[in-house]
Amino acid sequence: MGSDAGHVPVLLAETLELLAVKPGGFWVDGTVGLGGHAAALLHACAPDGRLLGLDRDTETLERARQALSPFGARVRLEAADFREMAERLRGEGADGVLLDLGVSSAQLDDPERGFSFQADGPLDMRMDRSQGETAADVVNRTRESELCDLIHRYGEERASRRIARAIARARETRRIRTTAELAEIVRRAAGRRRSRIHPATRTFQALRIRVNRELEGLGGAVERAADCLKPGGRLAVIAFHSLEDRAVKVAFRGLATRGFRILTRKPVRPGEAEVRRNPRGRSARLRALEREEAQS
Repeated sequence: MGSDAGHVPVLLAETLELLAVKPGGFWVDGTVGLGGHAAALLHACAPDGRLLGLDRDTETLERARQALSPFGARVRLEAADFREMAERLRGEGADGVLLDLGVSSAQLDDPERGFSFQADGPLDMRMDRSQGETAADVVNRTRESELCDLIHRYGEERASRRIARAIARARETRRIRTTAELAEIVRRAAGRRRSRIHPATRTFQALRIRVNRELEGLGGAVERAADCLKPGGRLAVIAFHSLEDRAVKVAFRGLATRGFRILTRKPVRPGEAEVRRNPRGRSARLRALEREEAQS
């Protein structure tokens, strides 16, 4: 996560420690966001360490470009999905790679992006607004049974059947267009619950994952990112929900059988003090591994 006002990079000290960032070298932030982690990496690898930052959200990337401009030629930013990392590295091995899989505060706080129901806005949710279906397209076009399935699978929502039915009924009257409309439909369908989180949280998560295909090939992408490391290089991945973390965990287990050493027996979680400072980071889970040194 990035470093705009009101935006705090999650598990920052723990990430830098697990990546063993040192002066010099070549580092990759595959999900640069607003540049919070990237700036800390660049400070830690000064005076001559270099960083490649990737992000598929071109709007957020421009803000990162401004934030990281003081680092000059030491940083290169490219509009790309982290799944394209190997191609973007142009054959150069990395000393460390970071993947922060969360949604940035810039995306959450802009009602026009449609990621959050905290303020009303169009149901979009695309990280790359130049292509693909919007959340409104998914909500209004997907068959009720498929909608139920995706809310259950990607949102781990127990009331998925009631929610899908309520959405299907509401769209018979008129197209569901805004975050507030959808949040209210879900709230009524989900009923009263004791959880501290808003009843629509899991449904919104499910739609965001579906729109951006966040879990599609995630395990394979983690493995390819690890393969971009130099001997002794490290990969750190920050996940924000159990489905992501499960995919990372499985990928790490596979990598441990072929020349990588897992550094985190259990995922590192934010402490109470960090959660108070940055409530949005409360669900973060950090895992890291190291590529073993080449055998002589």
